[in-house]
Amino acid sequence: MVYFISDSHLGAPDAGSSRYRENLMLEWFDRYGQHAKAIYLLGDIFDFWFEYRSVVPKGYVRLLGKIAGITDKGIPVHYFTGNHDMWAFDYFEKELGVKMHRKAVFVNLEGKEFCIGHGDGLGPGDHGYKLLKAFFACRFCQKLFSFLHPGFGMGLAAYFSKKSRIANQKKPEIFRGEEKESLVHYCRDVLRERKIDFFVFGHRHLPLNIEVAPGVHYVNTGDWVNHFTFAEFDGDKIELKSFKPHSG
Repeated sequence: MVYFISDSHLGAPDAGSSRYRENLMLEWFDRYGQHAKAIYLLGDIFDFWFEYRSVVPKGYVRLLGKIAGITDKGIPVHYFTGNHDMWAFDYFEKELGVKMHRKAVFVNLEGKEFCIGHGDGLGPGDHGYKLLKAFFACRFCQKLFSFLHPGFGMGLAAYFSKKSRIANQKKPEIFRGEEKESLVHYCRDVLRERKIDFFVFGHRHLPLNIEVAPGVHYVNTGDWVNHFTFAEFDGDKIELKSFKPHSG
């Protein structure tokens, strides 16, 4: 099986709920990750991440160790940076053995053609966000931030993290209809240029499985804030699943 999971936003909105979600993810990795063919982490696993040359955010050691243990077994783990963790550089590759991706990729899995990514900034519209993303992705801007003392820089990040949509979200996201889903438009645009069997994205915080063309599906993995969902590919079909902890 190949697994896809995204948007746990660890660190937000507070330490208690973040630790609860991290513990659920540890149980998920124990149940599904140990015998997977591959695992795709589709971004925003952390609500904020920035790597200084010799400093990384504290915490998350249980999850990071779990991922390292899986790659040590030879199971490939792919990490796609999202809009909250785009400032992850080479730490995960060097320490955890994961393969980093900064944009959507096209890959063949078990004879099926996939387009996989976080999903932010794809499709029409949202020009303000796309401009902001380009600003934060700029190496010069990243270098400027690195000049801040880690104590101040991480504190500043924590302040903005508390203002994120996770910290202030009162209700789960709702489906807007296919015509208002930018990733649906992106999928159909790509299909005009190449053959794809499955599109898999995160970012939307809403589990979705939409047939965007005959036999072609766009799957959104949802999140681990409200839905606790993930996608499983068995070599033929892809299925959305909800995680139920044994303790529950």
